[in-house]
Amino acid sequence: MKIFSLTFLLLINISVLNNAYAETPSSEIDHLIAYVARSNCDFIRNGSSHPSSEAVEHMQNKYKYFRKKIKTAEQFIEMSASKSTLSGKPYWIKCPDRKEVPSQAWLLEELSRYRQNK
Repeated sequence: MKIFSLTFLLLINISVLNNAYAETPSSEIDHLIAYVARSNCDFIRNGSSHPSSEAVEHMQNKYKYFRKKIKTAEQFIEMSASKSTLSGKPYWIKCPDRKEVPSQAWLLEELSRYRQNK
């Protein structure tokens, strides 16, 4: 009975740890998407400017497509939010009163801030 109890507790702990790990990238990705949504910045994809609402929709669609391959927030940025899958060209961000920057750098900076404030 003691061995069963210890095994059961071990399995419960492993399950809890796996769930905690699985939720972390998802919560970080949710944060990044929300950050984009409220950014009031323009997103430049393949030379065309798009408002943040369109950028969010585009990122979410790419995230759905690549979801099985994405295990970290960094992979989300790389696969869904930093470059065109078709042309390979990087996405750019143009926020009011700021210099245009690559979306990858912009999102990685926010991810770093988010992790520091957790």
